[in-house]
Amino acid sequence: MRYHVAAFFIGIIIDSIVGDPQGLPHPIRLIGKLIFALEKLLYPRENLASDDNISKKSRRVRGTILVIFVVVITGLVTAGILYFFYRLGIISGIIAEAVLTSYTLAAKDLKIESMRVYDTLIKGSIKEAQTAVGMIVGRDTSVLNRKGIIKATVETIAENTSDGVIAPLLYDALLGPVGGMVYKSINTMDSMIGYKNDRYIDFGRSAAKTDDLINLLPARITAMLMLAATFFLERFSKFFSYKTAKKIYFRDKRTGESPNALQSESVMAGALRIALGGDAVYFGKTVKKPVIGDDIRPPEPEDIVRANRLTLLSYILGIILCMTILMIFLLSTEGIFIPGI
Repeated sequence: MRYHVAAFFIGIIIDSIVGDPQGLPHPIRLIGKLIFALEKLLYPRENLASDDNISKKSRRVRGTILVIFVVVITGLVTAGILYFFYRLGIISGIIAEAVLTSYTLAAKDLKIESMRVYDTLIKGSIKEAQTAVGMIVGRDTSVLNRKGIIKATVETIAENTSDGVIAPLLYDALLGPVGGMVYKSINTMDSMIGYKNDRYIDFGRSAAKTDDLINLLPARITAMLMLAATFFLERFSKFFSYKTAKKIYFRDKRTGESPNALQSESVMAGALRIALGGDAVYFGKTVKKPVIGDDIRPPEPEDIVRANRLTLLSYILGIILCMTILMIFLLSTEGIFIPGI
């Protein structure tokens, strides 16, 4: 257990300092390639593009098979890597576990990518800002104006505070890198095939539902951490409001179709006292989405900075929570925990 605690903490430090190293093989990208290969095998575009070629039931079965294969392969490979390196020695095992942990976290890169949007809004053109925000959102950014770019960026920061920061942190802490990697594999499947369009509404159903399930608790823990962070930040900045964050969270957290998506976004909207959400364009089609929060003031580029500040403090509080839980386990179950499994 003490090896896991050490590796977990080192992994957080690696992500905070290095982030995702460019040019090196990345497990999440490899998982993405696995998903793409399995989709091509199970659901080839050229043969199964219309309902005439395959039934709804068959599409869902094929999608479920993809989810099972990706989860099992990801879990077994990660466990195998950990077993191999721990067999070589404790130090090598801790290093391997720490590196794998860092790969599942995205705190540093979330800030880098979102602040790139901020920089283009301040120093560049709208076209450059549209391109920058297009790197971190799945919607059509060419139709976004300055206000829309700010809102899209803040929404992404809020969403990824849960999906890319707190949720993997929790799974890494409690289940080691195996849990963290399996979580990221499911999250990646949802982002690749979990769309409600003609092609994926049935094939991607299992990926979307599985993602909803594994995020039920982390999304709500994230919201609580963000509320706590807002409470502290309000003491130092007039642009944060704990009262409004709490009000909007309890009012708007269930207004969307997903049981988890608006947990963190509603807190963010209330904390900054701006309106988020609303209709968005995906693949050339306008998708109706609820408005989150109240339009108390217009969004401004500095809201991207403030959103990152809120995410950072929520992350720190999440680390404190996880380390507290791990230390309790360490004191009570020393020698029982198998690192990473």
